Amino acid sequence: MKYIFLIAAFNALFFGFLVLQKKKAIHDKILICWLIYLGLYTGIYALFSNKLFIEFHLLSASFISLLLLHGPFLFLYISALIDQKFEFNREKLLHFIPFILFNLFIVIASFFPEISEVIRLDHVESEHGTPMFFNLFLIITVLSGPFYFIFSMILFKKLDINIFNYFSSYENVNLNWLRMLVYIFGGIWTVLMIFATIHHVFHLFSWIFCTHGLSLSLSAFIILIGYYGLKQKEIFIQYSDRDTEEETEPKTKYTGTFLKESDIENYVSKLKLFMATEKPYLEANLSLPELAKKIEIPSHHLSRVINEHFGVNFFDFVNQYRIEEVKSRISNPDFENLSFLGIAYDSGFNTKSAFNRVFKKMTGLTPSEYKKKI
Repeated sequence: MKYIFLIAAFNALFFGFLVLQKKKAIHDKILICWLIYLGLYTGIYALFSNKLFIEFHLLSASFISLLLLHGPFLFLYISALIDQKFEFNREKLLHFIPFILFNLFIVIASFFPEISEVIRLDHVESEHGTPMFFNLFLIITVLSGPFYFIFSMILFKKLDINIFNYFSSYENVNLNWLRMLVYIFGGIWTVLMIFATIHHVFHLFSWIFCTHGLSLSLSAFIILIGYYGLKQKEIFIQYSDRDTEEETEPKTKYTGTFLKESDIENYVSKLKLFMATEKPYLEANLSLPELAKKIEIPSHHLSRVINEHFGVNFFDFVNQYRIEEVKSRISNPDFENLSFLGIAYDSGFNTKSAFNRVFKKMTGLTPSEYKKKI
């Protein structure tokens, strides 16, 4: 088991070094710090766990406090990926306060032998009650993981909204790899933390079982987060026009952008003409800022026109044109030699699953059912 942890620690530091060689966005910088933390944590555990929890009670407590960093790093990494206006400021540092307070308590306790001697994780001296504050910080540590995993799911919901407002295709920007990591390891982490709580309260299971389980799950997490994080590109590039309106409902009212009725009519006419003549929707990765640049309309104005005048988000707006293109080609004898998938690719879709999902959503039929109907 020791060698598994050492390999994971090496991988974390190695992936951190590789990310360091990239042209670094802010999420890459957070990932580097995260990987260094994971590497040091797993490496220290591999080398000293046999003595740490038995001979160094305060250090072992401080070591456990490091688990309070995992959730904040996860939250900051996802935030930096999905929020085009993300900045690391003092507000973000608030996420690290529980870790700081936990270690401040340990430092203060070290000056009072009657307190420090009963701060143990192995329960060898079970006749002595552990300090209330120590138990409180352990509870915070246990709850930290589930709390940030739930927080991450909320961030993914925000990502879905942003995708539909900025992009015309869902693939390559949906962070499915990170979602799966959060769901799987969130569940594993929560279960292991429950076992650790049961051990601490009822003295069931062994402490090594709990810590080995956590470190083993971290080892698998390190390899996956390092591999996929290394390949992850910035989703929302920092365009000069950063005031795009976010639409969560089709009927959202815009309060921050003033547009004359004549301007709206002009933008609508310009947009319709451009979509009909230039067919930009045939580009699989067309985004709102790219379309705005092509037709020389500010992104936030274009977003408002699409949301208010057409009553849809950018994703549905573009894919309506793609579906109409597919339908016209299915009905055209000139394209009889092409499969549905070939027609879909030529019409701007980049995956079979995306094409089938959007076609069914907008027509109520599968492509084959539609062809039979016509």
